[in-house]
Amino acid sequence: MTNSGFTFRRVREELIETLLDLGIKDFRVLDAISQIPRHIFLDEALWSRAYENRSLTIGYRQTISQPYIVAKMTELLVSHTKSRGKVFESILEIGSGCGYQSAVLSIFSEEVHAIERIKPLVQKSRENLSKLKINNVLVKHGDGYQDWEKEKKYDGIICAAAPREYPNDLISLLSNDAKLVIPVGGTTQKLNMITKINKDEIKEEEFDDVSFVPMLAGKSEDGNDV
Repeated sequence: MTNSGFTFRRVREELIETLLDLGIKDFRVLDAISQIPRHIFLDEALWSRAYENRSLTIGYRQTISQPYIVAKMTELLVSHTKSRGKVFESILEIGSGCGYQSAVLSIFSEEVHAIERIKPLVQKSRENLSKLKINNVLVKHGDGYQDWEKEKKYDGIICAAAPREYPNDLISLLSNDAKLVIPVGGTTQKLNMITKINKDEIKEEEFDDVSFVPMLAGKSEDGNDV
């Protein structure tokens, strides 16, 4: 199997049809998913399954999220915007893994600040994004609970790991009207969207049942302490 876009054209088109059937309605999001070659973010042994709507291993007991979840989280994040192209100046992504969600977000934001706690995945993410000539994602090895820029305001935050409760500190990083999209829970998890109305008011909404790895504090140098 080659790295050609033509090789994967049919299965990529089938994936978009699947996402439509599952209720993804924002054509900006569907277009972004169709633009990003998911197989690039996987080991070649998994390329034949890259466009199935399922999570797949990326090593270190981590997974690349299923395309539906990536699309749903992105759709929620941009739901208050209408125009095409880069509708945000900056987005924070926590738990960037191999960089797939980062690549999708890069289409919607001038810059994406991505944090990943497992150092080998940071390197893998940077390499994957470089292959696709995506230059507006900054991938940082850090702790998602604290290693973000304290003084910066973001136009949206996506978290790809599940805390028991969402960290209130993240709300303080949002601009007004911006959204935090995050899975919350333990054995059972729900996808949450928290909209910051102003510094004193938020709106909380729950969506799909989801299954993410837990959001852990600290940094891992080799991934063996996950």
